[in-house]
Amino acid sequence: MRKIGAYILIALAAATARCGRETFRAPEGTPLSSGWMADTLTPGFEMRYVRQADDYSGEVRSTVIRRTAEGSKRGVLYVHGFNDYFFQAEMANRFVDSGYSFYAVDLRKYGRSLMEGQRPFEARDMREYFADIDSGFAEMHRAGIEKIALMGHSTGGLTAAYYMDCQPDKGVKCLVLNSPFLDWNLSPFLEKVAIPAVTAVGRVMPGIPVSQGESHTYAHSLLREFDGEWEYDTRLKFTQSPDVTSGWIRAITLAQRHLHEEGHITVPILLLHSDSTYRDGEPTEMSRRSDAVLDVTDISRYGRELGGHVTEVTVKGGLHDLMLSRRGVREPMMEYIFEWLRPIMTEQEEGEQEE
Repeated sequence: MRKIGAYILIALAAATARCGRETFRAPEGTPLSSGWMADTLTPGFEMRYVRQADDYSGEVRSTVIRRTAEGSKRGVLYVHGFNDYFFQAEMANRFVDSGYSFYAVDLRKYGRSLMEGQRPFEARDMREYFADIDSGFAEMHRAGIEKIALMGHSTGGLTAAYYMDCQPDKGVKCLVLNSPFLDWNLSPFLEKVAIPAVTAVGRVMPGIPVSQGESHTYAHSLLREFDGEWEYDTRLKFTQSPDVTSGWIRAITLAQRHLHEEGHITVPILLLHSDSTYRDGEPTEMSRRSDAVLDVTDISRYGRELGGHVTEVTVKGGLHDLMLSRRGVREPMMEYIFEWLRPIMTEQEEGEQEE
């Protein structure tokens, strides 16, 4: 996200000239809707496509992925971030082993949900994703899950928080935010002048592409072939973050502005973020123990204002996706998450037993 700033003014100057469209070629024969099937990307999981209402790009689908804990009435629904999809199987398996059925959504135009001819990750209003989240909840309710924790990472954290503020009566017990994208990580000038200008342009010309630069630093901190521990499909989660659009910038800005000015989430919130932000010019090894995407001070500032019951946890040495940090960081963090969830997700059960 930090790289986007250097290109915003260029995009404004080129507004009438640059209306190109990147496309993705999906595997032939992938359906809009389906029953449960073996997940095509993560062994041991199931998936199903869900047809959503057509939008400005034509046919649209989301994908629900799951691994269930037999007999459990507790579950987690996970929403991924930008330039991302669900592949964090270790995290999911930890939830299942701890008695939570785990569900994730690949949002429309991301990951498993991408369809031929679509621009990857395109959005013009963050509320577009509410139907995708609703589809995940519907599957959980159908499976008998009564207590749900909603969890979001980065842009997925922004989306999940926005969802919970706009649609609070969904039976969700709590919200877990992993480095949520609550503010732009840009210079004061770009945030006060350029972002509002692009937001205005995005209303009438939403397809103007805006480059995010050419940095591979974050991807290299994750991928096993470089400095990280993980393997994922780089055709779905690019090593270089792709162009966004003026419409996407507008969608992000309006969702952030709503939460800054009007947001008040009523359920308990667990706010997780790294203890430091990686800056250009710093030694590369710093990127392996810092947030290389967002400013952690912004996450802290705006995250604490999301509601009246926020527990903030600073994760020392954490990456932007804290769940992909090195084992010595993520293991104690996961233990803390389960400790935090326990009274929230078992309170009703204990009350019923006492009666």
